[in-house]
Amino acid sequence: MGAAGRRWGRRERALLWGVLVAAWNAACGQLRYSVPEELPKGSFVGDVIKDLGLELLALRDRGVRVISEGRTQYFTLQGKTGHLVTAERIDREQLCRLLEKCVLRCKVIVEGDMQVYGIEVEIMDINDNAPSFKETELEETMSEMTAPGSRFPLAGAHDPDAGPNSLQRYELSGDEHFSLAVQAGPGGDQRPELVLEKALDREEAAFHELVLRASDGGEPARTGTARIRVMVLDANDNAPVFSQEEYMVRVTENVPMGSVLVTLKATDADEGLNGHVKYSFHKISDRASELFHLSPETGEISLKDNLDFEEISSHELQVQARDGGGLSDTAIVAITVTDVNDNAPEISVRSSLSEVSENAPPGTVVALLHVQDRDSGANGQVRCSLTEGVPFRLRSSQGSYYRVVTSGELDREKVSEYNLTVRAVDGGSPAMQSRALLTLRVLDVNDNAPVFAEPRYSARLAENNAAGALVLTVRASDADWGQNARVRYRLSEGRVRGAPLSSYVSVQAETGALYALRSFDYEEVREVRLWVWAEDGGAPALSSNVSVLLEIVDENDNAPQVLYPPAAAPSAAAVSGWAGVELAPRSAEPGALVAKVVAVDADAGQNAWLSYELAKATEPGLFRVGLHSGEVRTARFPLARDAARQSLVVVVKDHGRPALSATATLTVVLAESVAELLSELGSAAAAPGEPAASLTRWLVLAVAAVSCLFLAFLLLLLALRLRRWRRSQLLAASGSASLRGVPASHFVGIDGVRAFLHSYSHVVSLTADSRKSQLRLSSGSCCDTLPVRPPPNEPAPLVGDDPAASRRVDPSIPPVSSFQKPFSTPLPSLF
Repeated sequence: MGAAGRRWGRRERALLWGVLVAAWNAACGQLRYSVPEELPKGSFVGDVIKDLGLELLALRDRGVRVISEGRTQYFTLQGKTGHLVTAERIDREQLCRLLEKCVLRCKVIVEGDMQVYGIEVEIMDINDNAPSFKETELEETMSEMTAPGSRFPLAGAHDPDAGPNSLQRYELSGDEHFSLAVQAGPGGDQRPELVLEKALDREEAAFHELVLRASDGGEPARTGTARIRVMVLDANDNAPVFSQEEYMVRVTENVPMGSVLVTLKATDADEGLNGHVKYSFHKISDRASELFHLSPETGEISLKDNLDFEEISSHELQVQARDGGGLSDTAIVAITVTDVNDNAPEISVRSSLSEVSENAPPGTVVALLHVQDRDSGANGQVRCSLTEGVPFRLRSSQGSYYRVVTSGELDREKVSEYNLTVRAVDGGSPAMQSRALLTLRVLDVNDNAPVFAEPRYSARLAENNAAGALVLTVRASDADWGQNARVRYRLSEGRVRGAPLSSYVSVQAETGALYALRSFDYEEVREVRLWVWAEDGGAPALSSNVSVLLEIVDENDNAPQVLYPPAAAPSAAAVSGWAGVELAPRSAEPGALVAKVVAVDADAGQNAWLSYELAKATEPGLFRVGLHSGEVRTARFPLARDAARQSLVVVVKDHGRPALSATATLTVVLAESVAELLSELGSAAAAPGEPAASLTRWLVLAVAAVSCLFLAFLLLLLALRLRRWRRSQLLAASGSASLRGVPASHFVGIDGVRAFLHSYSHVVSLTADSRKSQLRLSSGSCCDTLPVRPPPNEPAPLVGDDPAASRRVDPSIPPVSSFQKPFSTPLPSLF
């Protein structure tokens, strides 16, 4: 097998070993792999999904990514296979040039589950670097007086590889005067030295050519060479000597540039050129050559760039002091860099939610954070805290990872958005800190019902309103957000006077405006009580209700209605207003009640307050009308010159604005007896155009009919008494002695009839309205009333016929029957 085959064989064995180690560590929650360096981009590292026991299909939906702890992403995860592959070519010597074991760490983050898995990948060294000398052409000067066995340090080779692939041996060839000796340094490194085996003779050879070869232990081995030219000088028997073999320097990483770290001192006992010492770096790394400057004349080592403890914490320099004769001495300078708290903690948000539901249970993870500090010791110890007074807390996770979880109930109506500040403070003095801001919006849940602005609503609406008039607007607010806070209004079912409530009022679903759908009449509907519901748009929806009282305000839309005197007969249609006939004795005293005008108003309140006034009278000073009672009374004694028939026009007004009115016309006859009344009515009927002519004729006929009926009743009564008397006579003839001595006139005869007739009196009340005329016969404590029937085509109106009107009549007004003025006379005078 060739060298290339052996090389790939080692690589395959390294991969197999890495897979076995990864399978063992997967069970412990920490994956470890090992891969050789210099693999091409996309090379397989390990099957992370399989080693973690995760399902590839389910994992694609959760979101998986790989985060390296350093600033460079060296690995990535293939979404289709779940394999961990290299993201770029990895050079172990560049990453871990001062470390024996090179391990790269990264994290696999499953965002959906908020899980973190650690991965360690060890970068195995391959023999990709040959040993090299910083200078391939070396010059050494030796005095011909140099004694055999003298040793001269040589600049060593450098191989960045590690382990067997690093520098293993030196070989010297070219001259028999010299041999090679290798010394082990304090760190186990090999330090080549040139040994003079045979005395030099400048006259024999002024210089010697040597080849120094350095080889590593790789398969195949790699070598590097340097040519050494030894110049033979004249005798210089004193070499420079350093004041100490090793210089220990301890500096802080924040030391300013240009500062002198240490001054080296080497002395030479020779004089002149052989005693003049110059300093130079004999062995120094590339990075150290960028950081430190050595003054060749003074031996001062100063800083020419900033130190960084986090990059390299120690440096070892080898300084050579050489005199003018070529003799030299070497010293080791060990510079230790101490840490300074110059790095603030770094907070990285690996995964976070931008919104969370307000009903999320405590312990819900909303963010995954990674916190690190590049300093060491106390300077790198980080303490994390979260904003106080919020329902969230930090929970430590693996290593330097933290989870932000809910610690209490969320209420979007109180706090709709949280600005969480995560604060990380290290342990340095003074401490350094950093902050990360997390903005979290709380999603709404429908947990609030609409609330009305007022506990109850009421409004006043004037009657006779226009259909569609706005009554009032109810307002309800919902503390939720979005659709959950969208409020719609509706009416509760109900009925008004037997009709559905929805036919009277309606509510606008979006605005809550309440409208009247029809014109209201106060005399029919005084108030409307209803319930308005407010319902939000959540699922399920929440609702609340409020009571609304709609009061109908009365307007003066009804004129007073005169109940008495009643309306004029059709034959009297030519006379406006109302008509009636009342009887007033000429002997009436001032203040005597003649009649009473009764009127009602369907309105209420001030609109129904009525007042009466005498608008027109035949004799203005004879009668007066009560302002509030409507009673017509005599204002003075009637005079003989006063006309027997008086016409009065009474105006009834309400107190509305504007006021409405009605008129009533009364006819008052000044007479002492019914005969005078009838005579006056008859004469009035004879006059053409008089409204009471027809009425008087009917009254006379009615009185005659009643008189005839009364006479028939008397004749029947007389017949019954005669029959009883005859029977008593027959019993007396048969010998009954109990009736003897009783005069016959006690039972029958003109004297008995006269006594019967004189035991009764009658009362006649006549008005222009025949429906109110009646004849009353009374005797002692008993009385009989014989009403005069009205014509069949004229129904008798009563105050009690209209319940609403009866409720609105002033309680102080007596019933209509009491307004009739009685007129008494002995019955026989009528015949």
